[in-house]
Amino acid sequence: MREALRRLKSDGLVELDAHRDARVTPLTAEEARDLLEIRRSLDPLAAALAAERRTKEDIRELRTAIEGLEPLPGSPSIDQLVAHRRFHRAIYLASHNDLLIETLEGLWDKADRYRMLALKVDRGQAARDKKAAEHQQLLDCLVAGDVEGAAAVMRGHIDTSLGAQAAWRLRKPSDETPGAPA
Repeated sequence: MREALRRLKSDGLVELDAHRDARVTPLTAEEARDLLEIRRSLDPLAAALAAERRTKEDIRELRTAIEGLEPLPGSPSIDQLVAHRRFHRAIYLASHNDLLIETLEGLWDKADRYRMLALKVDRGQAARDKKAAEHQQLLDCLVAGDVEGAAAVMRGHIDTSLGAQAAWRLRKPSDETPGAPA
């Protein structure tokens, strides 16, 4: 138990005080913004590298991963969350860049809390349909080896992601981030 708490603390997910009480760290606008800024750079890079370096096995995994993928509803099941991560992880793995994969996996773990915050607000069917179309466009670009297309689709996907919505919701009224959802 102590080791698990130490790991959660090192990941920034819990705070431990002098009396060994543990509390979940609060969501912050700054962390949401920081995660979004990093993902705006690294996810398109992973998509571009995946389009360039993907193997036949990577393409099979991407196609398999998209089969069970649906846009996340307001109260997603564990299976829906796993399917979403599986698709994005398949893209990361197809990049064949171990450091990038490790970094994006860690960012995904940190960003999950913010995704869940964003899911508390119904996005509507049109927004969910747009996400489904983006996932299909990503797959199409990756299979075709379209490096620029894959990066562009991923950039747009991140800009309107649940993480971006959480960052927008948590921002202070004086913060006006260009490209933030209205």
